[in-house]
Amino acid sequence: MSKKILIVSSSPRKGGNSDVLCDEFLKGAQEAGHDCEKIFLRDKKINYCTGCGFCVTNNNTACSQKDDMAEIIDKMLEADTIVFATPIYFYAMAGQLKTFIDRLCARYTHLSNKEFYYIMAAAENSPSAIQYALGEFKGLMDCLNNPVEKGYLFAGGVWQKGEVLNTNYPKQAYEAGKNI
Repeated sequence: MSKKILIVSSSPRKGGNSDVLCDEFLKGAQEAGHDCEKIFLRDKKINYCTGCGFCVTNNNTACSQKDDMAEIIDKMLEADTIVFATPIYFYAMAGQLKTFIDRLCARYTHLSNKEFYYIMAAAENSPSAIQYALGEFKGLMDCLNNPVEKGYLFAGGVWQKGEVLNTNYPKQAYEAGKNI
């Protein structure tokens, strides 16, 4: 059965390691017959949540800020599967993705019955390098209605841009996309 898949790449580097893995995931998912779109957060204007409460007083249907976030949330609502990809900095997700997740506050109660997959790339090779990021993802999942975590890919030991191309991780990302 064909799924609608939205990939959210938070790498600040176009062609960075986590971004390359997004592209491979996308290629595998498309070859499996899924309808896919990749959003590169670096190309979007997403402000910080100001905690103004506008979303709460409007039944979590809108945000007071006028930036690219509303368009992206609409795409998330249409998607069956959402893939979050991030480089790992200081054992946590990139600030771009955290800011994005914080802004989901405006409509997170509408993100029901979605599948989620995570892609993380880090210079550190130890699996412990992603524990904080996984905790941040879990915090989001705990706030959603019936989320299904499909898994994650951890690409460790890659720091310099493109370094991931000399590993087996792109193939793993491709296979994950093909089997989502």
